[in-house]
Amino acid sequence: MLDDQYDAVVYDLDGTLVRLDVDWGAVTRDVRAVYTNHGIDDADGGLWDLYLAADTYDIADEVEDTISEHERNGASSSTRLPLADGVAAHSVPVGVCSLNAEGPVRLALESHGLSTKIDAVIGRDSVPEQKPDPGPLLTTVENLPGTVDEPVFVGDSPRDRTAAERAGIAYRGVGSLL
Repeated sequence: MLDDQYDAVVYDLDGTLVRLDVDWGAVTRDVRAVYTNHGIDDADGGLWDLYLAADTYDIADEVEDTISEHERNGASSSTRLPLADGVAAHSVPVGVCSLNAEGPVRLALESHGLSTKIDAVIGRDSVPEQKPDPGPLLTTVENLPGTVDEPVFVGDSPRDRTAAERAGIAYRGVGSLL
């Protein structure tokens, strides 16, 4: 068990504890529509490229709202994943660090009876940086109760692994824990 090796466990949310019911293709189309509605036709890239570029065009709030709306809707109909069953068994502090917005993260945790088991939640909009920048993960650890010297981050993506490496925090992939 992770509690034997680490003094805190931080989980990613989507794909780790739950699977948000979000059609990311539809999210990308809706974000592109925000750009088009503002007369911006030269924006390239995928969803996260568009998200990061939105500040340049002064449409960041509208893009964030568009993505968050999809996430909120998807949080209430999300699917609980097997790792969520072990959250309550931890004897160490537990956090969630997600690329999803904090509100939908909290909604998903509440929907699956996990909110009272989580000591700290950091979402995409909680801090200025997003994973794979180490900032959100380090902030999650800082917000956990007590002194945390040896945390582990559990995730499902290369972005999660990179965030952990950059933060100097141990990483475990979902597949290694099932």
